[in-house]
Amino acid sequence: MNQNTFNRGEFLRRGGLAAAGATLPLLGSPARTGENSPSDPDQLFMAGMFEEADRGYAGLLRQNPANAHALAQRGYIAVLSNRFGKAERFLTEALALAPDDTYSRRQLADCFVRQDQFARAVPLLSQTGNAADSAAALQYGAVIGTPYQVSGAEITRVPYVAIDPLPMVEASANGGAPQPYFLDTGATSVSFTQHLADELGLKAVASATAQSGDGQIFTQNFGVLASFRLGDIEVRNFPVSWGTASGPVLPGGPTPVGTIGTVLFYHFLTTMDYAGRGLILRQRSEAGLRRFEAAARRAGVSPLPLWLAATHFPCTLGSLNNFGPRVVSFDTGGARIGVSCTEEVAQQAGIAVDHEHLTLSNGMMLPSISPDAISMGDAVGRHVPGVVTTRLPGIGENGFRFQTIGNFTHEFFKPFAITFDFVRMNFYISQTPPDHG
Repeated sequence: MNQNTFNRGEFLRRGGLAAAGATLPLLGSPARTGENSPSDPDQLFMAGMFEEADRGYAGLLRQNPANAHALAQRGYIAVLSNRFGKAERFLTEALALAPDDTYSRRQLADCFVRQDQFARAVPLLSQTGNAADSAAALQYGAVIGTPYQVSGAEITRVPYVAIDPLPMVEASANGGAPQPYFLDTGATSVSFTQHLADELGLKAVASATAQSGDGQIFTQNFGVLASFRLGDIEVRNFPVSWGTASGPVLPGGPTPVGTIGTVLFYHFLTTMDYAGRGLILRQRSEAGLRRFEAAARRAGVSPLPLWLAATHFPCTLGSLNNFGPRVVSFDTGGARIGVSCTEEVAQQAGIAVDHEHLTLSNGMMLPSISPDAISMGDAVGRHVPGVVTTRLPGIGENGFRFQTIGNFTHEFFKPFAITFDFVRMNFYISQTPPDHG
């Protein structure tokens, strides 16, 4: 909801991203142990070595329990990993010492939002002095009763109706006919075109000016949806947005009426099965998670760490050529490309940058790259098309504040299935879902 953030298609992208090497020198590929690792907790944090940084901040707090910065950083690290109890404790203590720390105030609000405790987030967002936060507070305050009420089947598979320029599935809003929606982890919950919002009779409780990725300035409206059905699962009573910005379209194919993003996904054990052309939603339960983990072990699929930054951007570990593993984001909504990074990272990774042949990405013509190999765990993409950019996820006042080496997106994921476990904070990538069949 930040006026300085960009969104692709109809979706406002809240927050923004910490510059992946855009403003600070990269620290090199971080060894998890060893004498060459940085020792300052701020350096460790910037390099994406979150556990090591947390131990460093804990050491600082043993020396000075009133170190507001160390408390805030421990709280933020806990937010990244959905460790809500620790996040609330550390961020509350930090704000008591530094009440003007609006970044930590937003992180504490997000800690509550991720638990669907909207009433606890509202006063925090109302106190930042930021118009976008005020709009968010109005929207969350308009949700009466229990948000994100899930009913229906324990598991549902919704087939893709298209995979390019982005994966698309059909869903039904407020009991209407199923219509096509993009899937995009760079988006928040569910967003609609203005036309569909008008048809649904949605009432805006707040609005904000936003800018799309291709520079469109438009009004983004925020309200509450009664019902959204995906396959055999229904979700009721949750925040949504709508506006007039246009998104990527499929020539001769279905015209999308909105976008489904990470905030909806994190209410499930979610699989985007690119290779099998389907979205799989499993209701979250301890028994269901154990079954999936057992299936992953049998299939030899090891989990990667999962972090969630700036309210809705998933991050994990990835490599560009032999540079890494380092923290990468994966905003899956990058049509026509599979990876983006800064010029500095491309140089460090030994990736040739083609300034003569430009690639259209998010409304901009950018220098092209085609790395020899990019990888997440055992999943490798060779010569995946990409771009060099300064506009990575997480840049902005509510950004990541740690470095990433790049953003993995659509073309990289097409041979794979990716699964998000936002309870244990594990990420799985394999050729088929581990529990397939």
